[in-house]
Amino acid sequence: MALLVRQDHERWDGKGYPDGLKGEQIDIGARVIMLADSYDAMVSGRVYRKKFSKAEALEEIKNNAGTQFDPAIVEIFLKIMQGDETKSGNLP
Repeated sequence: MALLVRQDHERWDGKGYPDGLKGEQIDIGARVIMLADSYDAMVSGRVYRKKFSKAEALEEIKNNAGTQFDPAIVEIFLKIMQGDETKSGNLP
């Protein structure tokens, strides 16, 4: 668990922190958590910015596949989220 928390701010392109890990050097669990946490942060309001719509957040994630996020995990996440759109209209 501590490893996942430590690697939560690493980036697929190696420009993250604290260790500058890149690609598959980052634990897969941390890559999944990073993407989910980023989506949650985007669709939640902050005092310094308005929240993104679901479509805006998904577009931002798509645009950062291969740099911030693992592209394979982004592909799966987008399929799940876009599939949920047809099943339920109550997601953020």
